[in-house]
Amino acid sequence: MTDTRFPLTGKRVWVAGHRGMVGSALVRRLQSEGCTILVADRAQADLRRQDEVERWMGSHEPDAVFVAAATVGGIVANDSRPADFIYDNLVIETNVIETARRVGVEKLLFLGSSCIYPRLADQPMREDALLTGPLEPTNQWYAVAKIAGIMLCRAYRRQYSCDFISAMPTNLYGPADNFDLESSHVVPALMAKAHAVKQQGHGEIVVWGTGKPLRELMYVDDLADALVFLMKNYSDEEHVNIGVGEDISIRSLAETIARVVGVESRLRFDPARPDGTPRKLLDSGKLHAMGWRPRTVLEDGLRATYRWYLDNVA
Repeated sequence: MTDTRFPLTGKRVWVAGHRGMVGSALVRRLQSEGCTILVADRAQADLRRQDEVERWMGSHEPDAVFVAAATVGGIVANDSRPADFIYDNLVIETNVIETARRVGVEKLLFLGSSCIYPRLADQPMREDALLTGPLEPTNQWYAVAKIAGIMLCRAYRRQYSCDFISAMPTNLYGPADNFDLESSHVVPALMAKAHAVKQQGHGEIVVWGTGKPLRELMYVDDLADALVFLMKNYSDEEHVNIGVGEDISIRSLAETIARVVGVESRLRFDPARPDGTPRKLLDSGKLHAMGWRPRTVLEDGLRATYRWYLDNVA
């Protein structure tokens, strides 16, 4: 049996996208791995520029790479900036993956998204549901780019025998999330709205859509732990789902966030706004069978996120 273990102790590990929510969580998690953590801000290397990526990776010589860099956002951002979402993400992943091959990176983990699966995929969504149906129109640009990244890793494994793998996380939330109402995802948007109502002492929390869609939500530090686990223990062509195994309606999520923020306010649903995919629940049985499980329950994670929001944004 092939040994897939890849200890990180003593390795030079580059977290591409270290300032983002996932990247910053990875940096926190890697501090206990005995490795040298490499980071690069845009002034050092714009990942959309191949020459800059080649120059930086050639001089820093990472042994392992987490590709957490991406242009991300919620429904409005995806729908209003389709060119940015498909171009930026295609260019970032192709530059980093190809340069990793050229400079001899030992292992690379590409981070995808659960939106890669068909809009009406059977629930929970298994890894083999990829490319079996039409995508959700509101985030298809981002999804297509992420699917291309998965295929790049598969192609480089086949042609060049590169140890490049992919992981597909469910919907994420946590410290360093984006709380801008025009470009954020559902958890930070609802949290910012609830906090605004609390500060004003009156008002209602407006929730986009009908409140009926179901979402699976994972605390970002759990994701970082899962990614490190896969980097150290997994080596195969198929991508791996990372989820918690249960979901919650947007209505129930809004009620929970209001409770965490400490505000009693009426929820007003705006059906003129899009619902997005009706349900997105991952089948994470493959990862769980390897021995990894998430630790953070939803309300605890939301409370930690709100504390971070109070300290850093509000």
